[in-house]
Amino acid sequence: MTGITSTPPQDAETNGVIVISGISAAGKSTVAQALAERLTRSVHVRGDFFRRMIVNGQVNMTADAPPEAVAQLRLRHRLAAASADAYCRAGFTAIVQDVLLGEHLAEITESITSRPLAVVVLAPDPEAVAERERKRAKSGYGPDWQPQDLDRILRDGTPRIGLWLDTSAQTVDETVDEILKRAWTEGAIA
Repeated sequence: MTGITSTPPQDAETNGVIVISGISAAGKSTVAQALAERLTRSVHVRGDFFRRMIVNGQVNMTADAPPEAVAQLRLRHRLAAASADAYCRAGFTAIVQDVLLGEHLAEITESITSRPLAVVVLAPDPEAVAERERKRAKSGYGPDWQPQDLDRILRDGTPRIGLWLDTSAQTVDETVDEILKRAWTEGAIA
């Protein structure tokens, strides 16, 4: 079997890596967790976890990010890729979730050596993202950028690799169902 389904036989589930990207408040962490919970042997690799591990010297990404912020972002992506590969080698399906815009999406797919590898980009419209942002306890936006700004970077500056889903009107379960049906085929990265 070359992929996973909603209800695979216990011994037929293929382990691999699924990268889930999108802008802040697109639903990445919720969808990634729900997807991981549906699989038999799975891991949710949260890219932001590696940023939060920096105790002193952390430089956050901004609209006009300094070189150190970009260097730390690339480090976080390399660490997420290495973790996903290690889990995959151990027989798990690794769900990597992070904001991967522009060249960073292609870079992480080049860093991950495990196969099969699929990319899923959650691309709800900016209005849906703004509504989700209002309901969240944490904030992914500030005075430097708003959902429409990151959405423009996503749509105009990010390579169209993998499976792109408009999840504006979908529930989490509907999105996970769609990923399970389509990620290993339409989202496959060679």
